[in-house]
Amino acid sequence: MNWSATFEPLLAWPLLAVLFVPLALLALAGLWSRQRGAWMRLVAVAALAAALVNPVLLDEEREPLKSVVAIVVDRSQSQDIGERNAQTNAAVEGLKERLARFRQFEVRVVEAGRADAADDRTQTRLFTALESAFRDVPPSRIGGAVMVTDGQVHDVPGAPAIGAPLHALITGQAHERDRRIRFESAPRFGIVGKPLDMTYRVIDTGGAAGEVDVRVSINGQQVAVERAFVGQEMPLQITVPSAGRNIVELAIDPVEGELTDTNNRAIALVDGIRENLRVLLVSGEPHAGERTWRNLLKSDASVDLVHFTILRPPEKQDGTPINELSLIAFPTRELFVERINDFDLIIFDRYQHRDVLPILYYDYIAEYVEKGGALLIAAGPEYAGDQSIARTPLISALPAMPNGEVIEKAFYPRLTELGKRHPVTRGLEGSAQEPPRWSRWFRQIGIEQPEGEVVMKGADDKPLLLLDRKGEGRVGMFLSDQGWLWARGFEGGGPHVALYRRIAHWLMKEPELEEERLTAEGRGMVLDIRRQTMRDEAGSARVITPSGKTLDVPLTQSEPGIFSGSVETSEIGLYQVGNGDLTALAHVGPVNAPEFADVVSTENVLRPAAEATGGDVRRLASSGIMGDGIALPNVVPVRGSADASGRDWIGFRTTDDSVLKSVSRVPLFGGFLGLGLLLLALGAMWYREGR
Repeated sequence: MNWSATFEPLLAWPLLAVLFVPLALLALAGLWSRQRGAWMRLVAVAALAAALVNPVLLDEEREPLKSVVAIVVDRSQSQDIGERNAQTNAAVEGLKERLARFRQFEVRVVEAGRADAADDRTQTRLFTALESAFRDVPPSRIGGAVMVTDGQVHDVPGAPAIGAPLHALITGQAHERDRRIRFESAPRFGIVGKPLDMTYRVIDTGGAAGEVDVRVSINGQQVAVERAFVGQEMPLQITVPSAGRNIVELAIDPVEGELTDTNNRAIALVDGIRENLRVLLVSGEPHAGERTWRNLLKSDASVDLVHFTILRPPEKQDGTPINELSLIAFPTRELFVERINDFDLIIFDRYQHRDVLPILYYDYIAEYVEKGGALLIAAGPEYAGDQSIARTPLISALPAMPNGEVIEKAFYPRLTELGKRHPVTRGLEGSAQEPPRWSRWFRQIGIEQPEGEVVMKGADDKPLLLLDRKGEGRVGMFLSDQGWLWARGFEGGGPHVALYRRIAHWLMKEPELEEERLTAEGRGMVLDIRRQTMRDEAGSARVITPSGKTLDVPLTQSEPGIFSGSVETSEIGLYQVGNGDLTALAHVGPVNAPEFADVVSTENVLRPAAEATGGDVRRLASSGIMGDGIALPNVVPVRGSADASGRDWIGFRTTDDSVLKSVSRVPLFGGFLGLGLLLLALGAMWYREGR
């Protein structure tokens, strides 16, 4: 029971003051002048005032509220080391059991460190979880919190604002040792084929010094073994092998007694950028489509173009003096002998053999292709004539011989079944309709015995675009000179930019345009796998996780020639993916996550925050209070500003807050009792005044 008194006046307080202040003053004046019956008048005034003020006695029934105590459990991956998880589970169960003995406490258990988002896995954010646990709790009801963690917490505030004791119970063992390696500087981009400078450091928390071997791998292939001094920043120089994503990995051997070898590897992602590609374009004569190739290649910022057009063949003799010709000599020897290997692609656009190039130079071009060069033949009627370049030693590099036929008829270029899957022609805008949503062409060169892959067909379903490999190089043959109709917008035009650019970049071995390609990429904590193939089926991809586990991921067709699959993972690190003869690497999760940057358990990170709230930090590992090998402190309720920790106990504050459930009212000057007292007072005053 909780008794209290209050007033419930029958009239407003100002009105009561107007009525009774004068009466009280008159009664007091009578007492001062010692008038007869003054006491009786004062008692009567007081009785009347008490009746109008209406004093009430209240009996409140209240239910006390509980203090909220949060147990924040660290479930990050560093807790998987050794016996930390077992210690954590035992400590949480023990704390819940001890807190359950006190009715003053409401216990909330919050687990942190196993969120779905990859950025939450990069760091152990216990204070964020603590804030979430107390979000709906008034400050007066916060009893305190205890964190069960290895001490590696990455969101410790400068001054915790929970207004109650914060304690930390540290898992792991004292004096743990770990050796790790990390990149100190790692540029995000590098030029393909050029050296790239990086630095790294090997750290040993046990204070060991000396030298250690560091294995350097790029895209899964070991390229070097460096000798590094422990604790010192070491230089590293690599050569970026390919365009696109490259994974540089440093690895050291584990040492006896260290906690984990997870951080014995460091990863850097380097995007390879090609220097400008060099293209030599030789046009046999001026024609309507000549500038189509030139404009396209000049508009590509990644291409350096050298273009020559044969305007005046050697056999032309019109008597014009040499010094009056506004032409320059074609530097054939410099281009096709001395500097031929400087070019990534050579294009012959409607070119025919007219002794501009010595016959021996065609041998050099064929040899250039065999050794890894790229050649594109944009054929016109000249290719079917007697002076065709197919009738030179270049024939060994060509994918088809002309049959002498020049087909002059309207036709729609179409993709072959192979072309629908080939990365050069796959998904060309307008190709999905019949007829295709692009303009017609009107001329095509006939060939026989085509080699390689026919990806486009023309009139009467004859080959229009051939792609072939010769030795280490590549050759393309476009059997029409009327692609310019698309560029000019004839009948709506067509996708000439996409087609021409893909042809050129496939010939120059752009990785994204390879027919058989396997790539993998981490998206958050999901591993995405993409298989590019000319086959009808891709099967499953074999995935090896960072811990060495193996799993199969089925690949399903997302579009012609593209098969993909995804798998949600729980491990941060480097994944190896294989499909057929192809392999790929992918890093899932944050690169060199802070979660594994330092895995040695520590009391120092949380101690300032705990001491600022009156809490305590202590290790769980001990030989003996509980049978599971941890020393769990006792729990004690404390009030106000009392100490919240002791030698073998931790305290949580109790609250004085309560909830009102019911109220009982007892009027003190009401009913027959009040009426009797009022009449008695007035009657006594009347009687005394009448004498």
